[in-house]
Amino acid sequence: MQVSLTPHGEELLRQQLARGLGRSPEEVVERALETVAQQDVILTEEEKKRRREAVAAMLAFRETHHLTLEPGVRIQDLLHEGHKY
Repeated sequence: MQVSLTPHGEELLRQQLARGLGRSPEEVVERALETVAQQDVILTEEEKKRRREAVAAMLAFRETHHLTLEPGVRIQDLLHEGHKY
């Protein structure tokens, strides 16, 4: 696979090589891609955690305020309707 870099990308690559973060341009790019892949996993786990916390907060609110919905009504639909106003 051939990859073309912008002048800025080339300069960044040269800087990383000069810092000793790889023995070749390919190694520097590979390390950068591995770092991005790891961050994606971390962000995904953080997002899952935020969603679990949000669901727990909504369930607690429902219990505290005795919230019930009519059959067939979803919170997602109510939120969507609320954005119209």
